[in-house]
Amino acid sequence: MKASVKPMAHQRISLAHDAKNPVVFDASDAGTGKTAVRILAFAARRRKGGGKLLVLAPRSVLRSTWAQDFLKFAPDMVVKVGTALTREKTFSEDGDAYITNHDAVKWLLKKPKAWWAQFSELVVDEITAYKHYTSQRSRAMFKISKHFKRRIGLTATPNSNSICDVWHQALILDDGKRLGTSFFAFRDATCSAEQVGRNAQAIKWRDKEGAEEAVFGLLSDITIRHKLDDCADIPQTYHWVQSFELPPKQRKVYNTMADQQLLYIQQAAKISAINAAAVTTKLLQICSGAVYDGDDRYHVLDTERYELITDMVEARKHSLVFFQWKHQKDELTKQAAARGLTYCVLDGDATDQDRTTYVSAYQRGEYRVMFAHPQSAAHGLTLTRGTSTIWCGPTYNLEWWEQGNKRQRRIGQTEKTEVIVVRAENTIEEIVYDALMSKNARMTNLLDLFAASSNDRNVVAA
Repeated sequence: MKASVKPMAHQRISLAHDAKNPVVFDASDAGTGKTAVRILAFAARRRKGGGKLLVLAPRSVLRSTWAQDFLKFAPDMVVKVGTALTREKTFSEDGDAYITNHDAVKWLLKKPKAWWAQFSELVVDEITAYKHYTSQRSRAMFKISKHFKRRIGLTATPNSNSICDVWHQALILDDGKRLGTSFFAFRDATCSAEQVGRNAQAIKWRDKEGAEEAVFGLLSDITIRHKLDDCADIPQTYHWVQSFELPPKQRKVYNTMADQQLLYIQQAAKISAINAAAVTTKLLQICSGAVYDGDDRYHVLDTERYELITDMVEARKHSLVFFQWKHQKDELTKQAAARGLTYCVLDGDATDQDRTTYVSAYQRGEYRVMFAHPQSAAHGLTLTRGTSTIWCGPTYNLEWWEQGNKRQRRIGQTEKTEVIVVRAENTIEEIVYDALMSKNARMTNLLDLFAASSNDRNVVAA
């Protein structure tokens, strides 16, 4: 039985691009149907006698997105989904497509060469998971990719931190044909070194002017990108900052910590990135209302921020609230329970079944608010019942930010949406937010170039 769902116009353009290119880098916006394109393209080849498909994706979307979309777009395909506990059994069963999470690469690397002959196509969803070329997982992914002639990488956030993020993603797809086989040569060509501390080794690499344009030129032939606004008539999203003033007790603790750490930094001969990150994290935690001790226990300083967030939730029909630390989850759920708000929590403690249940119930309107960690909920989910995305505080992670903000503004959304960031005045949260916006501007520049190329490309939609 073949799917009765017909691809949209922009998806037909992607399918035509796929037909001409065995290597594809799909940088389309979240919500534009990248998964459906990949399934339709593979299913057509498989029905003609092509090999099997291997999909590597975030665990959060294995069943909720990939397995469900196979049922919708290619119900005749036999799909197997496996995670760490079921992987051996899953891959021993006969199927057309095998879907597993990113961490499976080390397990897959042990498979003999003959085993790989059954596969002809590799799809890496959120290929940015392998952007760090030095990690064991990324190295394993590169070795695995060599078993495939047809390779597809998907991400809406290719250079969330730096243009250097793109290098290993491209290496996985084309073995270095376009961006070279040396990371250091690529970095030297696209970035400039800047000393940021007293120690000679304290170097920060900054993208050179025009780096995005140069990389775009090298990758443009394999890249396809569609903007969500070009694909569907979706009401606008409004972004705004909710300022927050630290209460006196919290401000005193914050100032003491900031002064002590500044003194330490000024006196130290060497500051590592790890130390600097630890200081930033500690100050951000204090801003958010808690101090953590060495045993990962926390001590609440103030709950006013969470009272404010719950006030905003009460003023709206259905909200998605992103938290980053355990104390934030605990304080938010306490506030919601005290006020009689229906809620669910989607984080690392939620099972796959929990995820399916929570998302379905949220879409039916049964929850007033979903509290979520962006690592668990920023990818793949459709939460169009809600119209308000609230961040407990700013994040450095542009991928979480970009992906998380698109859970509600997707095809099917009929109302205006809003993204709200709670930000404490005169604190490090302002610095983090400004850094986030700067990263976003650089990434958007590259994505706009890809989008312009896709629009200009002389592709006839099937």
